[in-house]
Amino acid sequence: MPRPLRVLHIASECAPFAKSGGLGDVTGALPKYQREAGVDARVVLPLYRGVDWAAQARLPFTLTVPMGGGAAFGAAREGRLPGSDAPVYFLEHHHYYDRDGIYGDARGDFGDNVARFTFLCRGAFALSRALGFVPDVVHAHDWQAALAPVFVDTTEWGTEIHGAATVLTIHNMGYQGQFHADALRSTGLGWEHYHAGELEHYGALNLLKGGILHATRVTTVSPTYAREIQTSEHGAGLDGVVRSRGRDVVGILNGIDAAVWDPSTDRHLAARYTADDMSGKLICKRALQREAGLPERDVPLFGLVTRLTDQKGIDVLTSVLPAMLDWEVQLIALGSGDPSIERGLAALARHRPDKMAAYLRFDDGLAHRIEAGSDFFVMPSRYEPCGMNQLYSLRYGTLPIVHATGGLADTVWPYDDRTGEGTGFAFRPLSPRALLDTLGHATWAYYERPDAVRAMRRRAMSQPFGWDRSAAQYRELYLDAVAARRGRGFDG
Repeated sequence: MPRPLRVLHIASECAPFAKSGGLGDVTGALPKYQREAGVDARVVLPLYRGVDWAAQARLPFTLTVPMGGGAAFGAAREGRLPGSDAPVYFLEHHHYYDRDGIYGDARGDFGDNVARFTFLCRGAFALSRALGFVPDVVHAHDWQAALAPVFVDTTEWGTEIHGAATVLTIHNMGYQGQFHADALRSTGLGWEHYHAGELEHYGALNLLKGGILHATRVTTVSPTYAREIQTSEHGAGLDGVVRSRGRDVVGILNGIDAAVWDPSTDRHLAARYTADDMSGKLICKRALQREAGLPERDVPLFGLVTRLTDQKGIDVLTSVLPAMLDWEVQLIALGSGDPSIERGLAALARHRPDKMAAYLRFDDGLAHRIEAGSDFFVMPSRYEPCGMNQLYSLRYGTLPIVHATGGLADTVWPYDDRTGEGTGFAFRPLSPRALLDTLGHATWAYYERPDAVRAMRRRAMSQPFGWDRSAAQYRELYLDAVAARRGRGFDG
């Protein structure tokens, strides 16, 4: 029997063990579905302080990891993604990872992040050798793992790892891993790699740039974002580098983990429901209104679950909220971030307690209840590589209101008054006027087109945004990458 395709995911985050954003959701779900499809997918990430160390089995060897200043020594532990047999390997190095925070603490980013993530990449290869697991594909995620394709082409020359195809996924082009040139010493790479055609970018070390140029294939998390990062508006200075890779850049939509986000089984909800029987959604709405201290009224309830940053367009939203709250509507917001945005939302909630509630924290259970109990979900992001909350909203029959960019444009089908078709509401450009008009359009539809809103909810819940489809697309990409790397197709 032919052996399965072997894929080694290298990432700085993996839910539920370590997560600060969508990257952790992807690496915590995609390998599970790849395993179900017959791919031998495994994940390597650091053993951070927040991980339950005792729950992960200590492996019986010491890892010797080449670094810029000489060898570093570490250990490894093995666990599983919940609900799966997908292995997760944790690289143990207390100096690098036993800290408060993944990338930094209250004082800012850690000054040795290049060394920390060099150890992740080169440690992953040392671990592969110790396990006897030779990957056909090394799948690196974001700038923290972007050195992996560089090392496959350089320091791994002449080893079994050198034959692996490499795939680099850009989850957010806004974060590139830019450092002072002297940080190159931590990687163990020579200065011959520090030039404009490799790791140097406008006088700085740029890890993501090196990964883009070395990877066999480059992916982003939506087709529209794959096109957007090749423009000056969204390329964050690397648009020309991405364009230089041409056909090697592919956009594959993220999926949602249906085992976690399913209104028919969700343990966080006051009632369960399906597209065929949505009576439980009204129960969820009333329970959410009570929880938030809002009057239990038949008015459109808007939900917001997000990081409170300008990237998410929250500054534009807060500029129109006073006008919106004069309508017969309610809003519940959940999130944390920019202190000035937090203060603005808190002040609005205090001023209009009958119309708005604001929770300035992260609360996973409440996020589920907002997704289920809201009628509409507001997502006015300036840019959004893929976005997950609009996918959760669609799954829960909560109609998204989105700025038509990146993955939001790829996943939300705008409502058409004439036909009643659509799965949500979209607007462009990102401006207070356009956002307020679209919020008004949704409010009007709620009151004047209730049949169309109900039909959109059922349609939204039937959209095929599970990880199984995305996993199949990644497998085809892997096979293409292996053929490009080896000059022949994968033969098991």
